[in-house]
Amino acid sequence: MNHFELFNLPITLQPDTSQLSKQYFELQRKYHPDRYVQATEEEQEEALQVSAQINKAFKTLKDRDETIKYVLQLKGLLEEEEKYQLSPDFLMEVMELNELREEGDTDNITATIDQLKTQIYEPVEAIITNYQEGITTEKELLQVKEYYFKKKYLDKI
Repeated sequence: MNHFELFNLPITLQPDTSQLSKQYFELQRKYHPDRYVQATEEEQEEALQVSAQINKAFKTLKDRDETIKYVLQLKGLLEEEEKYQLSPDFLMEVMELNELREEGDTDNITATIDQLKTQIYEPVEAIITNYQEGITTEKELLQVKEYYFKKKYLDKI
């Protein structure tokens, strides 16, 4: 069962956070290991596993970048430790930002990173906002993948 099925939510790149929280508390109330102290060992172990899965799913789905990564993995478009090849132009920009950081120009670098994040998000904003299972194309998801890796680079700076 994937995280979306567990929380009874449609697959999306932007889960409804209020619905996510509501489902989380409902699932935790139902499967929390403390509710199974009188149960058999097998039932206690199952409750522990389900509770851990609920926590992992909630942590993933409440984090925007982790949700994007998770959906891309569900679609078979991203592997766990994938080494993604970004364009040389983008890598040069990142290298220049790292040089600015080493020079201690923090005000300039923060503004530049924010500007770059906006630039890389604009082409995929509509895809992320309007994602629909079965309608959003693989080509569009590959654009989101490119954005995901670029953003990861910028976040590391």
